[in-house]
Amino acid sequence: MSIDYPHQAQLINFLQKDLGISWDSITVALRQQEKSLGSLPMILWQLGLISLSQLDSTFTWLEFN
Repeated sequence: MSIDYPHQAQLINFLQKDLGISWDSITVALRQQEKSLGSLPMILWQLGLISLSQLDSTFTWLEFN
């Protein structure tokens, strides 16, 4: 699975290192993102792969990065 742009790579790094999201969960969400064109954090949350608290942390990270 390729990462489309540097910011998404940074986001994935944050998800893995800071929030402890597995690569398998991220891969599932990336596949869904290709189909739906939704945002990766929202897809992770919709699929139940991150909590609401983790979603909030991700949006805070996105706001400042």
